[in-house]
Amino acid sequence: MKIGIYGGTFDPPHLAHLAAARVAMEQLELDRLLIIPDQEPPHKGLPADAASPQQRLEMADLIADGLGPRAEASDLELRREGVSYTADTVEQLHESYPNDELWLLMGTDMFLTIENWYQPERIFQYAGIAAFSRSHEDTGEMFQEQSENLQRRFQARTKIVDLPQVMELSSRDLRRMLASEWNGGNVDPGQFLWTPVYGYILREGLFGTKADLKHLSDKHLRAVSYSMVKAKRLPHIQGTEEEAVRLAKHWGVDPERARRAAILHDCTKYWSLEEQVACCDKYGIQLDEMERTGVKFLHSKTGAAMAKYVFGEPDDVYDAIFCHTTGKPGMNTFEKILYLADYMEPSRDFEGVEELRRLVYEDLDKAMIYGLEMTVEELKEKGAIVHPNTKGTLDELRGKQG
Repeated sequence: MKIGIYGGTFDPPHLAHLAAARVAMEQLELDRLLIIPDQEPPHKGLPADAASPQQRLEMADLIADGLGPRAEASDLELRREGVSYTADTVEQLHESYPNDELWLLMGTDMFLTIENWYQPERIFQYAGIAAFSRSHEDTGEMFQEQSENLQRRFQARTKIVDLPQVMELSSRDLRRMLASEWNGGNVDPGQFLWTPVYGYILREGLFGTKADLKHLSDKHLRAVSYSMVKAKRLPHIQGTEEEAVRLAKHWGVDPERARRAAILHDCTKYWSLEEQVACCDKYGIQLDEMERTGVKFLHSKTGAAMAKYVFGEPDDVYDAIFCHTTGKPGMNTFEKILYLADYMEPSRDFEGVEELRRLVYEDLDKAMIYGLEMTVEELKEKGAIVHPNTKGTLDELRGKQG
């Protein structure tokens, strides 16, 4: 197995890191990539406004999630005290993966000076070096000379990773942009950040950002919400937002309210059962015995609580999110719109979805009945419990239809 090692302060990680990691995974045909934030970098001290080690790890984890299942963030260096020497890291990884091929990823400047690092011979003993060619000044001759030098002195294995697009950006400059954004600056730092990382920075108030979570723009609310879920969930949330806005305009509901409900509807989707129940207890949300033991029923309730109490959304947004999973008897038009947008947004693909997409623009109640009947049938086939609210909603709508 080929394992890539991508270290750095990641304070914060940005799109250049993401792009370089993705290209390295492809060109080196890596089976696994470890993104490793350092505890104390040997070549420079951390700035006074640096994120905490745990925050840098969590941002690295968001980047890894964006790269897919072969990538993961590691706290290997954060668990070690003192300066994070690369020689110690690669030796430790070799001990953990003695039969695997390790490749250390690094930029041009590091590649050209690596022989001056702490105990470089240990690095070359355990890992090959994959250097990013990341600026227009890089030349094949310069890399070839250094490769031959390292091979002669250390029997090093080296490879060059060619970056097709170059983003020359330092984390220091990005931190300044982030602080400036909240003090009248005219540069949008979000263009340089993976959206979930940007949202995490706003949510945590890092690097001089001063986001008021109860008064976020759509863009910032979207980023914060994305920071709370897995990357694989983003197409669904984006599709639900698009569909909710279309349906709201069609049925005469405030599209902006529908948009914000859709942005937040799954924000607690990946919380554990313990986190879900604790949130419900905190905000006085009553749960039955089924809900206290069934995590799948709870993210709609905790998502509604976050929308209202953390993000300052009004009661109708709260109510729509609260019932978007199971439905409830007496649903209003807004609530039906979010329920159905979540059910049949563009990325959904199941038998009957096209008929549902036709019905939602003709008769909301018929669309609700059609969707609820499919849900109940699927649950029965799986031997799963049908929530009383789902059955109650279906019975009520059938009664209205005669």
